[in-house]
Amino acid sequence: SRAARGVDGAAVPCGRGPRRLPAPRRWRYPQRPVLRSPPVVPDTLFTSYALRDLFCDEAFVARMLDFEAALARAEGATGVIPTTAATAIARCCAAAPMDVAALRHAARTAGNLAIPFVAALTREVATADPAAKGYVHWGATSQDVQDTAVVLQLREGLALIAADVDRLAAALRAQAELHRQTLMPGRTWLQQALPVTLGLKLAGILDAVLRHRDRLAALRHDVAVLQFGGAAGTLASLGAHGPAVASALARELDLAPAAIPWHTQRDRFCEVATVLGMLVATLGKLARDLALLAQSEVGEAFEAAAAGRGGSSTLPHKRNPVSAAIALAAAVRVPNLVATMLAAAVQEHERGLGNWPAEWETLPEIVLLAGGALEASIYAIEGLDVDAARMRANLDLLHGLPMAEAVQMALAPTLGRDVAHTLVGTASKAAVAQGRHLRDVLADDPGVRAVLDEAALDRLFDPAGYLGSTRAYIDAVLLRA
Repeated sequence: SRAARGVDGAAVPCGRGPRRLPAPRRWRYPQRPVLRSPPVVPDTLFTSYALRDLFCDEAFVARMLDFEAALARAEGATGVIPTTAATAIARCCAAAPMDVAALRHAARTAGNLAIPFVAALTREVATADPAAKGYVHWGATSQDVQDTAVVLQLREGLALIAADVDRLAAALRAQAELHRQTLMPGRTWLQQALPVTLGLKLAGILDAVLRHRDRLAALRHDVAVLQFGGAAGTLASLGAHGPAVASALARELDLAPAAIPWHTQRDRFCEVATVLGMLVATLGKLARDLALLAQSEVGEAFEAAAAGRGGSSTLPHKRNPVSAAIALAAAVRVPNLVATMLAAAVQEHERGLGNWPAEWETLPEIVLLAGGALEASIYAIEGLDVDAARMRANLDLLHGLPMAEAVQMALAPTLGRDVAHTLVGTASKAAVAQGRHLRDVLADDPGVRAVLDEAALDRLFDPAGYLGSTRAYIDAVLLRA
């Protein structure tokens, strides 16, 4: 699957178990199963392998090396540093055997990963070309390399998420088409309300997913912007060459140049957090509905059965909604992470104190959880197991009560809405008290019989005849999809 994405990489231990990492153009990952800190997501239960690999420490250091190599080439091309130095730095970035464990340890003292990273890279360059060592990281600041590395990670991560959103949309579209006429109870406040179709329910989710697809397309464009401003956002260290170097660096990394450095303007990263937060909320709603439909007492829809999936350590009969649980776990966790990103955006002057570091683990965790919720949702919808007979049986469980509004609306033109509402309401209570079908109770009422004959009552108690604009709504969403 990685080859299908056009990504070439070498197998590397990252987190827990073997992975395949997307290799950068000019650097080979070190063979070290090390992390900056205990992993945000310790395994792939709550995320995907591809995203776990993309946001591990080795991958982040690789993106930092990409930045430094591109910076050296940009400064060499604009005459800011000697071209021989630029070549030496880029070559070391492509081959430097970075000790990620040592970087992690040193970052605890330095305050961020960039400081020991630049020092380690400088030592590598000094060994290869002593004359070039003084030009490493020329004119940049720690936040430039770290923020841009995050942007490069997000560019790849959001592409993976967008592909999965497309796959989920396709699965929802297929299921909505298949079940456009599958009758089931519509429920409000967890009580049966009116008949709906499963196709309508899934089309509602699909409609939201399509909006998220559009938001992601805009987001991927908005976030792919270079961070490069030097110590205080002025690039004073580069003199008059600042704009030229920034433009060349953006071209090297295939990013858009920023109109102005954005060290303490965090709206781009907040946009990533909030868009993914909305996506996860939609996936959580889908998961909640599927979990409720899978309850033993309801039994209307289930996740695909598979060996070892959804079982119990003690109860052999259990069929637990595992995918729904994963998506719901993300929906519980992500809102607070989004709140952290928004709170961290209030930063002091030209460099935040404590709020910028608050993003470092938070934003990747949001991406990881969103990807995991997506993967779980795709599994649930692609293999959705629907019991249409149980849906219809549950719709009939209340002996016609879900059709009360249909009768009321039929009586209202003659009797008036208030009178019709009271009449049908009284009949509904009598039906429950007597254990009778609502149609039979209404048929005994002279006021009803004066307006509706037997054939009319039969039509009104057919759930398929009281679906309103369901077909038009489903068609409109499927057309968009």
